[in-house]
Amino acid sequence: MNTQLFQLYPAKMWKIFANICDIPHPSKHEEKILIWLKNWAEEHNIAYVQDETGNIILRKPATPGYENRVPVVLQGHIDMVPQANSDSTHNFVTDPILPRICDDGWVRATGTTLGADNGMGCAAAMAILIDENIEHGPVEVLVTVDEETGMTGAFGLKSGVIRGDILINLDSEDEGELYVGCAGGMDATFELDYNIKLTPPEMKGYEIAITGLKGGHSGMDIVLGRANANKVLMRLLKKAIENCDIHIAEINGGSLRNAIPREAFAIVAVPNDKTTAFELLIKEFADTIAKEFAATEPNFAFALKPVETPKEVMGTECQKKAVNVVLAIPNGVMRMSDSMPGLVETSTNLAIVKTEKGVLTIANLMRSSVDSAKDAVAEKMRAIAELAEARIELTGGYPGWKPNLESPILKTMIKVYENRFGKTPEIKAIHAGLECGLFGSAYPHWDMISFGPTIRSPHSPDERVHIESVGKFWDFLVETLKNVPVK
Repeated sequence: MNTQLFQLYPAKMWKIFANICDIPHPSKHEEKILIWLKNWAEEHNIAYVQDETGNIILRKPATPGYENRVPVVLQGHIDMVPQANSDSTHNFVTDPILPRICDDGWVRATGTTLGADNGMGCAAAMAILIDENIEHGPVEVLVTVDEETGMTGAFGLKSGVIRGDILINLDSEDEGELYVGCAGGMDATFELDYNIKLTPPEMKGYEIAITGLKGGHSGMDIVLGRANANKVLMRLLKKAIENCDIHIAEINGGSLRNAIPREAFAIVAVPNDKTTAFELLIKEFADTIAKEFAATEPNFAFALKPVETPKEVMGTECQKKAVNVVLAIPNGVMRMSDSMPGLVETSTNLAIVKTEKGVLTIANLMRSSVDSAKDAVAEKMRAIAELAEARIELTGGYPGWKPNLESPILKTMIKVYENRFGKTPEIKAIHAGLECGLFGSAYPHWDMISFGPTIRSPHSPDERVHIESVGKFWDFLVETLKNVPVK
């Protein structure tokens, strides 16, 4: 555990975050941290229940004199996105995250995601529960599971379990901004069968590696114009097939549905008499991509190395179809919002492309704040699959969260922020899947809002949280709880 974090403000919150980092908690593997969380509650005499999905609800009564305030739910998700640099040996299921304080005023991990998304939110809510100097009405802390890979905890939350009437989601990533809406999402997974044949004679094996891309959150960062490693790789493979008669043996690009793919790899066989032309094509293409994404991907790297010639490769027609279908699938921003300038309305992320045992799998995450637009993208995906004679599954759909600019908690928090910091916070919606959209189905009466400290590059090893913003986030949360309206 990095005890240096204890020196930061607020100490209670940073200490809890350090504990969270110390316990492995990637999505789908939250067992250890849930055990720790329940032990922590018992140690501090905090009442809690766990629902059948795994979510934990902790409760603290009002401080004297605040019993008549509207009950508040503070909410965060306990799982984190497991992303590491390609040279890292980190095992997210067994190894702790190693946070470090950097000279530039940020806290980062060491070669991996930090888990500030959403460890900071959970730490703040838990610190409220153990700080006896904070004035507040009845408080519940809702800690959900498996948000990052499908919002399992939010889907599983049943009506009647939570007692509060105001939900404050602590999973936003820009201090000084209040979020009142979010996008809905849906997964589109293609499966394309391909035949396998013996590699023709007189071939040389190569591994192609695309690395160094920034990647990032497929909702928050999709508007930044970053390169998608899968798209770059397929552009190269198409040129190499057409000009050098290569044969594809393996493709492995991206790893998470909600992260822009930073890396992609392929193993190919190249005719001996085409190797010089192939190596030149690679160099020229790498130069083209470097120039094309010079502003957004300064660390882009293209590596080519000889490997043992693969014994088997894709059939010729199949590999052509495989490359074409990946190139045809939409990726990136599809439409900007008409009602909120600067907000992405609809996007797709071509997240994963993998070959295994004669099946090419292509995983995509579609997002939109307009349900009909999301459905339209889904139909586009289905049409592409039909043309390619591929199977497609559309799964994991979840609704967006419609903004309510007349929200009482929004008006309260605007006034609190103005009084505390001397300026008006920005009111925004987010092109990401906050759990609020799902909570609204089970608890339609909830008055909801979302805010958080400043976090950059979530879902990537560049993830970091701004230290000064954490202090402001904490002070704002404490002051908000003190000013929650009377019932």
